[in-house]
Amino acid sequence: MSGRRFLVAAFGDAGHAFPAIGLARALAERGHDVTVETWDQWREAVEDLGLRFTAAEEYETFPPAPTGVDGVPSAADAALALLPMLEEERFDAVVSDILTLAPALAAEKAGLRWATLVPHLYPVHEPGLPFFAVGALAPRTAVGRGLWRAALPVLVDGLRRGRRDLNEARAAVGLPPIDRFHGGISEQLAIVGTYPQLEYPRQWPPHVHVVGPIGFELPYPEIDLPQGDEPLVVIAQSTAQDAEGRLLRAALEALADEPVRVLATTNRQEPDPPLGPLPANAVVVDWLNYTQAFAAADLVITHGGHGTVARALGAGVPLVCCPAVGDMTENGARVAWAGAGVMVPWRLARPRALRAAVRKVLAEPRFSARARELAAWSRDHDGPTRGAELVEDLASR
Repeated sequence: MSGRRFLVAAFGDAGHAFPAIGLARALAERGHDVTVETWDQWREAVEDLGLRFTAAEEYETFPPAPTGVDGVPSAADAALALLPMLEEERFDAVVSDILTLAPALAAEKAGLRWATLVPHLYPVHEPGLPFFAVGALAPRTAVGRGLWRAALPVLVDGLRRGRRDLNEARAAVGLPPIDRFHGGISEQLAIVGTYPQLEYPRQWPPHVHVVGPIGFELPYPEIDLPQGDEPLVVIAQSTAQDAEGRLLRAALEALADEPVRVLATTNRQEPDPPLGPLPANAVVVDWLNYTQAFAAADLVITHGGHGTVARALGAGVPLVCCPAVGDMTENGARVAWAGAGVMVPWRLARPRALRAAVRKVLAEPRFSARARELAAWSRDHDGPTRGAELVEDLASR
């Protein structure tokens, strides 16, 4: 199948925009006409791939901006602004990032097929499993599953509030209310861009497909890696969290006297105050080509953003995850559960704990062996290609 027309839309944070760009590129490589809608900061990257670009109206995603408040753009406002283009272009399908509600609302209003791209672990709750983003390991006994079921009313209360907010936005766009939770996720197709090995066992709905990571990396020159034969530890700081560089400082101190080489990146989040003198075994840069760095690494220390976790595991590298906020805690728990690394809780992310975690992962071959298993799976299951195939199937219905 070729010659279809698709819109792929995403929230502007790199963790959401990059998977959308990766999917859009895969669709274009299969002969389709693809438009990417995201924040204007990614225009050049999108157009360099030969894709069409349209700037998304920026609005508050979480917590959602109230509908109908003058001067405060909401998802409904953005949907109404997008609707004329959808009605004119008549895309064969629209793919909307899970945080990007406006294109989903506009596509439904325009009568178009639409899919949801989930660029991380699947967040919909399964009875008997921990709530998403809590960062708890899956229970191993019936008692544990029962305890999570007993706590379900707490989660349901929050889901009801989310459904109410969504129905307010739907009303503003001219759509009827819905009764189900997680109404921002398409019931036609949901593409989950993560490793199935990181997902807890569950009953999967037929329209939900775990395809493997869908990535994209901005081109960047390679750097001179630290010389030597010692294990290379890469410290990959979040692009969006920990502006003061707490993890970076703690990790540099933890490894200063260890028999390792250290390559760290601030990811253009310059710590405030500055780092000061660096350990003799460490190099710190403002940006890294992850493909180059992770190919040479023996271990990655990270806050646990899904993009970094996926890239490290795709290179067969185990992780030490120190979650700062949000779904990073969930990612760290799943890495530990899958046996591909360890998690150090944020409150314990100090030099002593980090040093012990690094020693453990480097000393026990099971961690790197498991990471290599996931890398082998990824080589045999290309996430962007599978995602593109599913979007094509949706368009042909």
